[in-house]
Amino acid sequence: MNDPAIDSPTSRTVLKFGGTSVADLDSWRTIADILRRHGGGGGADRLLVVHSALPGVTDALEVLADPGGHPREDPRATAEALLERHRAFGRELLGRVPDEVEGELEELRRLAEGVRLVGEATPRTRARILSFGERIATRIGAAFLRAEGLPVEWLDAHELLEAMDNGSRDAATRWLSAQCDPSLDSEVRARLDALPGIGLTQGFTARSREGDTVVLGRGGSDTSAAYLAGRWGADRLEIWSDVPGMFSADPRRIPTARLLRTLSYGEAQEIATTGSRVVHPRCIRAVREREIPLFLKSTRLPEMEGTQIVPRPADGSPSLKAISWKSGVILVSMETLGMWQEVGFLARAFEVFRAADLSVDLVSTSETNVTVSLDADANLLQDARLEEVAERLGKFCRVEIIRPCAAVSLVGNRIRALLHRLAPALEVFEEHRIHMLSQAANDLNFTVVVDEEEGERLARQLHRTLVSQPASPRLFGPSWEELVTDDPAERTQTWWEDSRERLLELMDGEDAAYVYHLDTVRHRVKALRELAGVDRVLFAMKANFNPEVLGAALEAGAGFECVSRGEVEAVLDLFPELARERILFTPNFAPREEYQYALEQGVRVTLDALHPIQHWPELFRDRELFVRVDPGEGAGHHEKVSTAGWRSKFGIPPSEMDELETRLGAVGAKVVGLHVHAGSGVPSQDHWARTGRFLLAMAERFPDVQVLDLGGGLPIPQRPGEVPIDLSAVGAGLEELRAARPGIEIWLEPGRFVVGEAGVLLARVTQTKGKGEARYVGVATGMNSLIRPTLYGAFHEIVNLTRLHEPRTERVQVVGPICETGDRLGMDRLLPPTGEGDVLLIATAGAYGRAMASSYNLRPPAREIVIP
Repeated sequence: MNDPAIDSPTSRTVLKFGGTSVADLDSWRTIADILRRHGGGGGADRLLVVHSALPGVTDALEVLADPGGHPREDPRATAEALLERHRAFGRELLGRVPDEVEGELEELRRLAEGVRLVGEATPRTRARILSFGERIATRIGAAFLRAEGLPVEWLDAHELLEAMDNGSRDAATRWLSAQCDPSLDSEVRARLDALPGIGLTQGFTARSREGDTVVLGRGGSDTSAAYLAGRWGADRLEIWSDVPGMFSADPRRIPTARLLRTLSYGEAQEIATTGSRVVHPRCIRAVREREIPLFLKSTRLPEMEGTQIVPRPADGSPSLKAISWKSGVILVSMETLGMWQEVGFLARAFEVFRAADLSVDLVSTSETNVTVSLDADANLLQDARLEEVAERLGKFCRVEIIRPCAAVSLVGNRIRALLHRLAPALEVFEEHRIHMLSQAANDLNFTVVVDEEEGERLARQLHRTLVSQPASPRLFGPSWEELVTDDPAERTQTWWEDSRERLLELMDGEDAAYVYHLDTVRHRVKALRELAGVDRVLFAMKANFNPEVLGAALEAGAGFECVSRGEVEAVLDLFPELARERILFTPNFAPREEYQYALEQGVRVTLDALHPIQHWPELFRDRELFVRVDPGEGAGHHEKVSTAGWRSKFGIPPSEMDELETRLGAVGAKVVGLHVHAGSGVPSQDHWARTGRFLLAMAERFPDVQVLDLGGGLPIPQRPGEVPIDLSAVGAGLEELRAARPGIEIWLEPGRFVVGEAGVLLARVTQTKGKGEARYVGVATGMNSLIRPTLYGAFHEIVNLTRLHEPRTERVQVVGPICETGDRLGMDRLLPPTGEGDVLLIATAGAYGRAMASSYNLRPPAREIVIP
């Protein structure tokens, strides 16, 4: 007979681990330790582990499941990369690839090849393919935990979760965004209670009533865990990720964001719905119905308390908890004079959205207009569906689709009672175009919808004004900046920390100076040139044209990308013996004379628009040219550095290629290189391979193409906690690209990646000031030396170099001497007590710092110093 303690567990806990928490061997060792602290599956406490696919795998599976929707991707290459990645993962954790994993991989290969041959997949097949990320990863994870001595049983999520009929008439919604009932299920409870150890199953997937695979949409692993907690009648649900809970803003974008210690279900759901990606709103809704406590914790800081989400707020008093924002919002504006006092207008309008299976988020009404927002995360928003909605609505009102937008929300408890506090903050909306304003009926949020590129900037301003220095430590925990500063795993020693004493000596008699570390420049160029998939590196000298920096880049093997005649002249003056083919001239809206000069000098020349070949064709007769192509969408860390798409002035769109080909042919010019530069600070490591595949497709019309120039945009860590890009992964993608077209050369043209971290701005403290709760630290130079923070809110780490190892206990505003309110180098920064004469260091200032400086107010910018 079974032990009654085991038959009737004293506690039931579901633990869900996200993709970043299951990505490598160290992560799985942490998971094993967490499970041991929970009792290791022995005794009367029962544990169920739910986890996600490896990071990025679901995106890659989307390519296999919908090749027509990803024309720039190669399904076969994507499939092979996925298979090898999981085999490598198995070898990393187990030293081998289990047989059951090979079986899953083989089935995935067959399905993907079938879809590739047909060219499309039904929603049912797409769901099956998308489920493989979790199926394969959990097979390997379960085997690892068993090898660690934990009693783990792999469970098929299909046998635990069944999708319910959500009333949708759209097949894609039923198969790809399914929902389950979180109610207690006696059979599920009995099965999980009877396990001899720990259960481990997949997130994101379930079965249809017919027994086929369905998936739960984005965030589906969180939701799976919540459904299972409800079906089992769990006592608690723990969501483990790379952040220890919900914050007062996105901590990766706003390092001053503070941890929220306790939230009610309603508050947490509002924060999740309005932009936080720590946990999915559907997850909160599921546990809310069962009043199961939800704990958000971090595998990076497993001892930390994190955020607890409970049925009711700990304190019912009015309080502002968070500033959230989300991009990709689409507004549908419906306007007609006929709706005034018309019975049934709203019913007719919302029936259109219901029939299209579109969930409306925000609603704003007036006598003649109704505007609603659609959230791309909650809907399958294909253009065809939007066009159908607009056509149906257009039969009884004037319709305008407004996109892309961002929704910025103030979230808290009893927001109406705080409106008097919001008044000063609302001044930040003066310079923004507001499309919609909504105050929630549940009194939990106040939302404005603005142009997408303004969303993050507006959120920063509001957070700085309203949340950065909260009064209640009971509600707010430490900031993200404090957490990563205290976590040695979050940062590595920098060259300027190693050179601290020398830098302080260089500041003797100086008020401000840029200092460049040439060895870092050489190392960055060398690292790129050593990538097997890269044939040439061109330094984008607009980032930094210091002669010694250029010399270090040349010494390491780089050529130069120039965007003006002045830059070409500077390179030729400095390095007159340099082979002209190592200089690429990429002008934009430049006059005829600049093209003529560059061609006469024999450097490579890029066409960025049709105008030159339309109006000055004689310049290009019998020439070999590069062409900069606009891929149709930009990338980067800010809209002002996104250099592709219809909002950007750069590049020739594919729609004009026919005319370009005709005009080049008329003068005997050949296209020998295709060029794309989508933006700066691109976070996705497969961006360059994806761009290359786009250029390969474009090269089909230009038989003389020898070079694919994939531009720059390689990111550098800016904020605390950010990790460097995986160059080996970038290189592997480029190797596959070159293998697809033997003989083609692949070039990169980095700027900031080479010099950003190589440069720092040192500035001496001139004065300090207190104004109410704010404390200002003024330094001897400001936006005249470094305009990036003022221009587009760029973040630069700031430290007190004089007191580098003293505790950082003061939150201050670092400002310069320029007569402008915008002369801010850093807001809400943690510094040790700082006084006149101290030297502050502004990091990652080597790119677009001194190069963009001015003498505004007749204050000379910081001078430049170079060290080996």
